[in-house]
Order: sequence, then C-alpha cells, then structure tokens
Amino acid sequence: MKLKSLRVAALAALLSVALAGCVVAPGPGYYGEIVYQEPPPVQYEAVGVAPYPGYFWVGGSWFWEGGRYAWRGGHWEAPREGYRWVPHHWEHYGNGWRAREGHWER
Repeated sequence: MKLKSLRVAALAALLSVALAGCVVAPGPGYYGEIVYQEPPPVQYEAVGVAPYPGYFWVGGSWFWEGGRYAWRGGHWEAPREGYRWVPHHWEHYGNGWRAREGHWER
C-alpha cells in the first residue's frame, strides 16, 4: 500500500512540474467580447529612452475589464526577427466595439 501511495505522489509531482510551464492564452489577434460603449481616446504617454538598442515602444491601450474600460500603459519590447508588431486596437462591430489584441505577425 505504501508503494502505491508513493507512486501516486511521484506521479502527481511530475504532473505538477509538467503543467507549471503550461500557458493558456488567446491566439494571435484575439478578438475580445463585444462592448456597446465606444472606447475612450488614447491617453498621452511620455516615452523615455529605450532600455537597449533596437527596442521599440508598444503604446498603451484601453482594455475592457470588469465591465469598464481600463488603461494599460505602454512598454518597451524587443524586436523579433521575421515578425512585425500589430498594435492593440478597437474595431467597430455591428452596434458595438471589439478589441483586437496586439500580437506578433510574420
């Protein structure tokens, strides 16, 4: 009986380690839920000096969180060879708006 308990514990530990690296995220260019309130204008952000040569600024955006718009400030991003950054933006959709998440595109 002790051997079986030890095996179950070992299996559980291995499974925990394997799943610790798992990330569930929307696919590139994910569209969020439809919002029936126009997004606010983009906020002004003071952009400083890039932390490393070649880095570029990804501007902040409005996101729909908890039933309201919330601003997430911009950040510096390292370039990815063979990709271009497509910024987060809102698109008019029927009677509402939906967000297209920023993403890397080949």
